[in-house]
Amino acid sequence: MTDTSYDMEPFHLQFPFTRSLGSTMSTFFSALAEGQIIGVRIGDRVVAPPMEYDPETGADAGSEWVKVGPKGTVGTWTWVPEPTRLHPVQEPFAFAFITLDGADTPILHAVKASEDQLAAGLRVEAQFKTGDDVNGRIDDIVFVPASDPSPSEGAGEAYTAPAEPEVQMMDAFCDLVYVDNFAPATREWAAALMQGRLFGRRCPKCDRMIIGANPMCSVDGIFLGDGAVVELEGTGVVSNFTVITPTPYPGQKETEPFVRCSIMIDGADAVIGQQEIVGVPASEVRVGMRVAIEWAPEGERNVDDLGNGNHGATAGAVRGWRPTGEPDEPAENYVERMM
Repeated sequence: MTDTSYDMEPFHLQFPFTRSLGSTMSTFFSALAEGQIIGVRIGDRVVAPPMEYDPETGADAGSEWVKVGPKGTVGTWTWVPEPTRLHPVQEPFAFAFITLDGADTPILHAVKASEDQLAAGLRVEAQFKTGDDVNGRIDDIVFVPASDPSPSEGAGEAYTAPAEPEVQMMDAFCDLVYVDNFAPATREWAAALMQGRLFGRRCPKCDRMIIGANPMCSVDGIFLGDGAVVELEGTGVVSNFTVITPTPYPGQKETEPFVRCSIMIDGADAVIGQQEIVGVPASEVRVGMRVAIEWAPEGERNVDDLGNGNHGATAGAVRGWRPTGEPDEPAENYVERMM
């Protein structure tokens, strides 16, 4: 009964974050913002970009800073013919391992050049951003073929870092699209949601009903095949909930407190989580409330947010759960059954 039309679903993950850089990266990015690339001397070699620990022994790398570059030599490279909006260069370019003058280890970075210019041994040089474009980040530079292949002036000399590096925090934005290849049970669950159906699987050993895409009994750990599938009605009881007060974040839609809850579906022994209650204010939601599913119109349903890890999720196929007006369910009818 597996529906192969739901084989995979692209997932778009986006969120902003701020990270502290620590002493080594603060020193590196502060120097970069001033137009200088640096490494750190560890024993008889210079590691650039600098690391906090010796990559061979794990010992503290120390802070013997060394000027490197801005020129270097390409070792190996790979061509990027069609950059995405997330790449550092918006035209065909190469990612290359570049050993900077004065360094003993390569840096991986973008090289703006034509494909026929790329070759092992190509001399390149860092092209620095200027003025207000400088952010103290690794994309403050991009490498281009060197106009003069001679050695970099000052490479290998000591670099004196300020006691308090200027760049100590970094704002970043995660923007990731990946494909979650649906497992057979997830494909089956996705197809059911698009059809406006809920189902569970009954374990032949403990007789519990597992809701959603989980093909295993959570208690006995045995596989529940197609023969264990049971259609369920779209009614149940709120077993627990959380009231969420919105705080500003990119893409936020809610402006007033809202509820996310777990629903114990009638006939099931496992809750379906992260469900929305509609039709009543958050202050009136309570444990024991009887609710019924409200499906999105057939042409508006989607499973865009469904994945293999959220077995009971209803994604964009369900608008929410609406109170039925029936008397509240006594706690003894569902508390001991929850998984």
